[in-house]
Amino acid sequence: MTGDHTHTPDPADPAIRVEAIESLLVEAGLLDSARVDALIERYEHDLGPLNGAHVVARAWTDDEYRARLLEDGTAAIAELGYSGAQGEHMVVVENSSDVHNLVVCTLCSCYPWPVLGLPPSWYKSPEYRARAVREPRAVLQEFGTNIGDDVEVRVWDSSAEIRYLVLPERPVGTEDLTEEQLVPLVSRDSMIGVRLAGASEQR
Repeated sequence: MTGDHTHTPDPADPAIRVEAIESLLVEAGLLDSARVDALIERYEHDLGPLNGAHVVARAWTDDEYRARLLEDGTAAIAELGYSGAQGEHMVVVENSSDVHNLVVCTLCSCYPWPVLGLPPSWYKSPEYRARAVREPRAVLQEFGTNIGDDVEVRVWDSSAEIRYLVLPERPVGTEDLTEEQLVPLVSRDSMIGVRLAGASEQR
């Protein structure tokens, strides 16, 4: 998604307070902003989403686990050792040839940290939060994801009570791949629903 947002920042926003504190620490020579950025980048793109990728790959290769995941996402995810704050009430929704699921948090930026890491900036933006509900197909197209008119798009609104995770469709032609070989095909964006599994993230 593109475009500038014209809204007044809320001084009480924790992100703004954290940024101010970080700036003060950098100015005092107590913190290296490059190291902080590298750590955030690693957690946002590698450590967190890698957990979710293992969950998805297991579901693709183990029908019994997939059934448990769809029935009780919290418990099934915990089976693989992923649990904790922001992941207490997980619901997993499955993409298919008939249905494509998209996750948003319209009120703030509720997000399943144990399986996806830190939320990307676009997920928290007012633009995404509004347009994902109002015009989900247009939003998907901006991410390079074109969904056929015959496919139903379902938008799920995460909250403090329930956080959603998309189980993307397994890419065609991967039937002979092992669980570990499938993990790299699962991106953070495919588990939010803005991209298909196997598609690269460019944001």
